Amino acid sequence: MAVTAHLYQIFVRATPEQVWQAITDPAFTTRYFHGTAFTSTLEPGSPVRYVMAAADGGGDAVDGTIEVADAPNRLVMTWRSLYRADMAAEPPSRVEWIVEAAGDGLTRVRVAHGDLAKSPATWAGVKDGWVWILDCMKSVLETGQPLPDWTADAAATGASAQDVAGEWHRAQGIEANNSTWEMIEAERTPANDEEMLRRAYAAAYHWQRAARRTPANEARALFLLARAHWKAGDAAAATRYADACLEAVQAAGDACADFDLAYAYEMQARAAALRGDEQTSLERWAAAKAVPIADPDDRAIIEADFADAPV
Repeated sequence: MAVTAHLYQIFVRATPEQVWQAITDPAFTTRYFHGTAFTSTLEPGSPVRYVMAAADGGGDAVDGTIEVADAPNRLVMTWRSLYRADMAAEPPSRVEWIVEAAGDGLTRVRVAHGDLAKSPATWAGVKDGWVWILDCMKSVLETGQPLPDWTADAAATGASAQDVAGEWHRAQGIEANNSTWEMIEAERTPANDEEMLRRAYAAAYHWQRAARRTPANEARALFLLARAHWKAGDAAAATRYADACLEAVQAAGDACADFDLAYAYEMQARAAALRGDEQTSLERWAAAKAVPIADPDDRAIIEADFADAPV
């Protein structure tokens, strides 16, 4: 599953009613929500705004629409960040607060910020921002004092919109890659094969755009596509991607690990066997097993993965 939501949980020494007030009372939100005042009638369908102080311009930092307001337990609203142009241009996301009594004078607060699949700038911008907001709210409720505001330092060292998008693609690539392996190991059915291939292509798409990507990421994306097509029984596609993987590994040189070369040969061997070319398959297996693997742990993994090799 791709990362399209952020989930948070804290425990606060306060009652659910006190937490609800902290979430919805504009006089309270100004103490921990970067000086913004929560403004809404809380009627379903009504607008909601986080309004900046006059000294900060007095405009809206966030706007949205109330979907659910069940005091003091649950608040759901759409969310559009307006304080940065790249965020404001993205589709609205959704924020859900869940407030539950967790003991005598103790309340569990959960926040889910979802519907972020098409909003990479918002995804990255709020990821750590919610941590500070919730910690600051907890501090105000428990001690009466907010935390020092870190936004000035964060703005001074903040990433560009391109960096933000790249980090989002990197997170999506990791999730898509891992979920593809789940489908590779699943029961082989037409539906599972289709899902596996979609996830493999999604992983390749995101890694091609990911921050801090290296040639090894491209080679491994091609390996994953070869593996998925081999599992699905498509010899032609498996061969095409296995050959492309080997070319990418060889072109990358030291940017790839020793095991990348071994696995590239492995996929050529499996693809050749799938298309009935046993001679090429044996040659590629021999090449895969001949690659020297320096790390003992990597070598043990490869030996286990190659245990079904005919040579």
